[in-house]
Amino acid sequence: MYTVVILLIAIVIIAGISASAVQQHKERKESQRREEVSRQRAIINETENALTAAQQMPVSQQLIAIISRRIHNSLKKSLQQSPNIDLKKRLSETTNSIKNIDVSEPTPEHSTFKLPENDKAIIKYIQAVKRLRVILRSEHGKGNITPKVFSTEDKNLERLQLRVNVETLNKRASDAISGSMHGSARQYLEKAVNALKTHKPQDDYTTIRTAELKAKLIGLEETMKQSNLEQIAVEKEKEKDSGDIDELFAPKKKW
Repeated sequence: MYTVVILLIAIVIIAGISASAVQQHKERKESQRREEVSRQRAIINETENALTAAQQMPVSQQLIAIISRRIHNSLKKSLQQSPNIDLKKRLSETTNSIKNIDVSEPTPEHSTFKLPENDKAIIKYIQAVKRLRVILRSEHGKGNITPKVFSTEDKNLERLQLRVNVETLNKRASDAISGSMHGSARQYLEKAVNALKTHKPQDDYTTIRTAELKAKLIGLEETMKQSNLEQIAVEKEKEKDSGDIDELFAPKKKW
């Protein structure tokens, strides 16, 4: 009798432990599912923002396709974890959008790039270019693009990033010159010239822009030199005037 009771108690305990383990397993799986859905949603939102920015830049349709496929892959993973009508619709729209991308279309010339008007927009533009390069490296790391495509697109983005940085520094230099902050302007120009000179490989943009900014720097240094000479002349004139006044009010000598 006691043996039966003990067995029953043991069975109840084991059943309780098993039920608890199953419940914990379900909760853990559900938690992992939610985390994965949240992660994919973050990837989708981030990549869609990058796509919107890229569509305003002189980048290739190949890059647009890479970004679009990244969104497509995340939508598929999200749909596997959390099936719903909205995700299915977005996946279908993205699929059609990718089909309409002509990757053979020539990449726009970077000469078409125009620096945004205000500093806030410039900062967003620079951040967007950097983010595109991060996405490109990520897709290459996953094996979603070939090394050749990665190299070509990353170099294009690198050149675009250089252009944005150089034109931003030139704009700041011009603003500083307008505000008579010649020292700051010189620093901006020197930094821009250095960035151009160290960029490899050199191309028409780096060669021509280096020459232009060097000429601007020489002109600025001449202006600064002239300004210093004028300041020295003013100081000497002040000293002369001060000496004349001191002599005028000095005690009269008795002869």
